[in-house]
Amino acid sequence: MPIRRAGLHGGPDPAGRVSRARWIVSFEGVDDRNTAERLRDTVLTGDRLDYGEDDADELWVHELVGSDLYDPAGRVLGRVAAVEANPASDLLVLESGHLVPMVFVVEAAAGRVVVDPPAGLLD
Repeated sequence: MPIRRAGLHGGPDPAGRVSRARWIVSFEGVDDRNTAERLRDTVLTGDRLDYGEDDADELWVHELVGSDLYDPAGRVLGRVAAVEANPASDLLVLESGHLVPMVFVVEAAAGRVVVDPPAGLLD
């Protein structure tokens, strides 16, 4: 079932908008509320995006969560449990509860994130 194009902030595109911190989108062939209600609890899936060379430096939440966190010397600092949005810098939330601002990430690869935090941040 193809999705119509949705703008990031709703914008002029009537097919998608944010309302109360949730996305409202429309699908081809779903033109009324009753048809939409029948799709409740349907799991939407899609093919993995090909990020291309332009996005090679981007960090994606689903790739960070579950990664082991290291310092530049290779010492294990913990495991990433979540990523929390924060106006100044998104935060890596560790299983220990510590928060590490993303500005300290110096390297990220599959299952491994290296950070160079200031002294005392993880004490």
